[in-house]
Amino acid sequence: MSVVLHSAPRFASNEGVIDALSATLGARLIAAHEAHGEVVLTVERAAIADALELLRDQHEYQQLMEIAGVDYPDRAERFEVVYMLLSLTRNHRVLVKVNAAEDTPVPTVTHLWPVAGWLEREVFDMYGVIFDGNTDLRRILTDYGFEGHPFRKDFPLTGYVELRYSEEDKRVVYEPVKLAQDLRSFDFMSPWEGADYVLPGDEKAATPPPPPPAPAPAPAPAPEAKKPASKKAPAAKKAPAAKKPAAKAKGGKA
Repeated sequence: MSVVLHSAPRFASNEGVIDALSATLGARLIAAHEAHGEVVLTVERAAIADALELLRDQHEYQQLMEIAGVDYPDRAERFEVVYMLLSLTRNHRVLVKVNAAEDTPVPTVTHLWPVAGWLEREVFDMYGVIFDGNTDLRRILTDYGFEGHPFRKDFPLTGYVELRYSEEDKRVVYEPVKLAQDLRSFDFMSPWEGADYVLPGDEKAATPPPPPPAPAPAPAPAPEAKKPASKKAPAAKKAPAAKKPAAKAKGGKA
């Protein structure tokens, strides 16, 4: 059996974590709860850099694993920026969220983790969130000259332009999207749960089946073939009777 050479537990518990982190963050913290086995903290947008630095230095969350974005178009501040931290020594993860709008920049954390530069560029490219202090905030996934932010809920699924290689121009050209057929309208209600409308194809089940076809008439009996009249065998010819010798006349000479 292998020997464990570090003190990190195999499974870390969330017991007491929210209380400890809440005490450290103080007024920077807006809300804290546990969801799906993970601790989720929501902090003030302006204090995100200070909050993450405290979690890194005082609670051993050494690694910034990911920065993700979420779009809620119905909210006044439609975006959530989620920072995912990992403690290697405690074998524990925590999620830290801030809210932002299209015109409210989020402070950068590139001075805490240089890798945040790439992660912030991705969120900017996909959602349009501005990170104040990031000196290289360029697109990273979309093409040069791309317009819009594809992970926003109001961005069309087909996009606005499509590209192809032009044999005439000998280069890649951009053109407005042309669909070969209209997009199908998908309804994600499960048909097994019961829909309030007729699903395509169900109208066949509601229509009574057509009556069975009438049996085919029996075929008329074939007319009997006429027997050819039998020819009578010709009567056998009688052999001619043998002539009797003439009787000798009386008194004649021999």
